[in-house]
Amino acid sequence: MRKKIRIVPAAKAVLIQGGALMTVLASTQMMGWFAANYMAITLSFSIFSLVLMQAFFAATLSKFAGMASWWRWIHLAFPLAAWALLQWHVPSELYLIGFIVSLSLFWTTFRTQVPFFPSRPVVWQQVAKIIPQTQVVRLVDIGSGLGDMSMYIAKARPDSQIEGIEIAPLPWIISIVRAKFRRSKAVFKLGDYNALQFANYDVIFAYLSPVAMQNLWEKASQEMLPGSLLISLEFEIPGIPPTMRIAGNENSPAIYVWKIA
Repeated sequence: MRKKIRIVPAAKAVLIQGGALMTVLASTQMMGWFAANYMAITLSFSIFSLVLMQAFFAATLSKFAGMASWWRWIHLAFPLAAWALLQWHVPSELYLIGFIVSLSLFWTTFRTQVPFFPSRPVVWQQVAKIIPQTQVVRLVDIGSGLGDMSMYIAKARPDSQIEGIEIAPLPWIISIVRAKFRRSKAVFKLGDYNALQFANYDVIFAYLSPVAMQNLWEKASQEMLPGSLLISLEFEIPGIPPTMRIAGNENSPAIYVWKIA
């Protein structure tokens, strides 16, 4: 039995851009040959037209490669953004600064396929209502971002222990600084939530992506204790009906709750 080779999204994206470039070169050669031999004209392509072709072919190939829909927008925008920056003669130092900021913010997004998704106050309020009111709880926000929800819950439930874990360094640093200034009891950690022992928590809140939900459920169902709650904003777990669903609106996506049996 052959072992299936898994290509990480970042590597797949590079291959797709390379494939799109080869497609652009082949297409322009074929169109030039056809025009010269059958129409007796010489075709020429502007740089911008080639960039548009690269963006189109990359976005199309990403769809056929089965990448998430947001990757198509990245493939579409990348050639256009690179062309625009070259036209504006942006100093090379700004490229380095932009790279460092992007790396600090998104860090392992290419590997995990979990983009930076901040939640809204209406969501924090709903989560505060879902948490058991008659007991002290230990809650962790996996992918806590800038720490807003964790600090809100920590203020609303000062009797409980509220934590946030974030894999990207920049949001984690910002959440630490904000918590200090606000004198929040929320505790923030830098790391991957897969390293946590879910049995240590009564409530786990996640705002991840559809790609991550199956693995999250496998970990939660194995480690979380009976009676504990897994809360997901916007994204369902495939094949696992939620115990409770709070309908979304124009200000907030739906919230799904699973009570561990």
